[in-house]
Amino acid sequence: MAESGLDLRRAARAGWDGLTVGRARGFVQANLVVVPVEWASDFAAFCQANPRSCPLLAAGEPGDPRLPDLDIDLDVTGDLPAYLVHETGKAPRRVPFLGAEWRPDWTPFAVGCWFGAEAALAAAGIRLRHVELGIQGALFRTGREAVPAGRLHGPLVVSMRPFAEGDVARVAAITARLPRSHSAPLHIGDPAALGIADPGCPDWGGPLLPEEGESAVFWGCGLTALAALQASGVPLFATHAPGAMLVTNLPENVP
Repeated sequence: MAESGLDLRRAARAGWDGLTVGRARGFVQANLVVVPVEWASDFAAFCQANPRSCPLLAAGEPGDPRLPDLDIDLDVTGDLPAYLVHETGKAPRRVPFLGAEWRPDWTPFAVGCWFGAEAALAAAGIRLRHVELGIQGALFRTGREAVPAGRLHGPLVVSMRPFAEGDVARVAAITARLPRSHSAPLHIGDPAALGIADPGCPDWGGPLLPEEGESAVFWGCGLTALAALQASGVPLFATHAPGAMLVTNLPENVP
């Protein structure tokens, strides 16, 4: 599918609300996090303290929905398929656009997403079963803590995707060269080692258990940032909706 990040962003502006998994291959995808300016420095420090979970791609200015470091033609209020608005004491509210919610003190950040690694793995002939199924994969809160920074603290969140046992070493080597997409796996094999009691019941995404001859492979996940914002009592902030990422025109290196 020969499409760019800009193509997908234009589709989102026109009302497309699908998942970005498997789309615009070769272009970096990003988690979007928008926080009040008084939390911005803490958030940046948290990302710097947890680079394999929250690789920071860009930080915006308070009140400005643009991220010019990623693309001139980029506006975070409308360039994603869907958003979540998080407010203390309420369930996250899904919205198609963020413009009506935007506040003059909100500060946007882009954090790397594992989807950016898909092109490199596909080019190596590695099967991506989650892409075949059209799902983002399983994401879990672990029993481990992320490195705290400033006022932010919370659990480490990981993504899991199954790969053929014979491909795991290549998968690890390829993704290790992609730091903007979480780099090498944090863990391979038994989910209990991460404190995950039931791998068939993820905290986000859809269940995707390994089949015979496959191994579970776990990477740090940008939702570590979401979990920290929730655990630390940030009263109001916004993120992308699950699987509906900000797709940039920043190319991911393909080995």
